[in-house]
Amino acid sequence: MRFVKQLLAVAAVALVGGQSVAAVEGNSLLTLVIGAVTAVLGVVVYRWVVRRTERREPTELGRDGWGGKLGRGTLIGFAMFAAVIANIAFLGGYHVEGWGSPTRALGLLGFMAAIAVTEELLFRGVLFRIIEERTGTWIALALTGVVFGAIHLVNPDATLWGATAIAIEAGFMLAACYAATRNLWVPIGLHFGWNFAAGGIFSVAVSGNGESKGLLEASTSGPVALSGGAFGPEGSLYAVLAGVVLTVVFLWLAKRRGHIVPRRHRVAQASATATVAQ
Repeated sequence: MRFVKQLLAVAAVALVGGQSVAAVEGNSLLTLVIGAVTAVLGVVVYRWVVRRTERREPTELGRDGWGGKLGRGTLIGFAMFAAVIANIAFLGGYHVEGWGSPTRALGLLGFMAAIAVTEELLFRGVLFRIIEERTGTWIALALTGVVFGAIHLVNPDATLWGATAIAIEAGFMLAACYAATRNLWVPIGLHFGWNFAAGGIFSVAVSGNGESKGLLEASTSGPVALSGGAFGPEGSLYAVLAGVVLTVVFLWLAKRRGHIVPRRHRVAQASATATVAQ
């Protein structure tokens, strides 16, 4: 029941925020404000519903050092996407034609903040965290990663390959990030840094949602394997490779820190064996 209550509470914030942003489409200032309010409200609602349903303080979204964690995640996400764009540009697949729209980029700042917060709360804060308790880290990572990729199939320019790429480079990677850090601020920042770099800075399509108008006036070209095609650079093999590398690094950190949760039946089996031995 706690799973359903938490999922519905955060999903309600995401739905209302998304509809509100859609209602003011084209107004960058209102998009910025509504996006920021949605992000803050998402955090407040998540903390409230976890307290109500689990009778505990949601330490995974605690206030202690949250700014530094959010900032680190944002830098990682931005650097990751910038590296992808640099590699695509090196092979002639990304072209800058001039300056874009700082005003539109400001609107995307709020929009991407809302998406990063609500999606991380839903997929890592609720889905991954609760499934991990029952199945262990590996199964939870695989299941939630696939679901995260699948939901991107509803986007206007979605493709099966694009959804698969998102599952690998984002679904698995962000879950691994949570497993390594055991807080939601770092994956929220990483998600935001990646998305805002894509749409707000480099002005490319984000997850098959059509072209973005950010700080730069830019375009992509070339084979889908290089540029990602209409889905955007997230469908590029460079993005998949970057996601795989970070996933491995985060999982290594998680294992080193003792954060990998084993499957429950194995734990019970081990306990039973120890009891018989005694």
